[in-house]
Amino acid sequence: MSELAARLRETPPKAGRTRVAAIDGRSGSGKSTLAASLARELGAPVVSMEDLYGGWDGLEDGVDRLVSDVLVPLSEGRRAFVPRYDWIAGAWGAPVPLDPPAELVVEGVGAGCARAARYVSLLVWLELPEEIRKHRALERDGDTYDPHWDRWAAQETAMLAREHTPERADVVMVF
Repeated sequence: MSELAARLRETPPKAGRTRVAAIDGRSGSGKSTLAASLARELGAPVVSMEDLYGGWDGLEDGVDRLVSDVLVPLSEGRRAFVPRYDWIAGAWGAPVPLDPPAELVVEGVGAGCARAARYVSLLVWLELPEEIRKHRALERDGDTYDPHWDRWAAQETAMLAREHTPERADVVMVF
């Protein structure tokens, strides 16, 4: 068992009976890759913040949706309905039902925000130099992301200035 999986399982659940691992970091830092690996190991579902943003200007709204639509219902022992934004269509799709799991991995920018912290058992921050992050993100998403990089980065910068997520993280992984 990996160190992250072991740490999560050793922590008490904070979202009802669910232990939530929040994997946060700036765009292109490797959150999705780490989340997929951890989720496979745990046999846990993944909620991606990208499904919650609602577009290029939706970072803050995505965090609100994470709390209200996912974490609060799970903390109350209820089924959550995870919103799903279709970036190609520019519209919301049908939400996906999520019964309270033993472990849940939430990944994406804002996953570790203070307003979600009361539900998070393990906060992981990924740190990578900007030039590498940008290269990775643009290689992954190509022309779709390129015109929005600066706009999105400004939202990340504003959020991090307020949230101090790396300083609150239980684990910081620097690459």
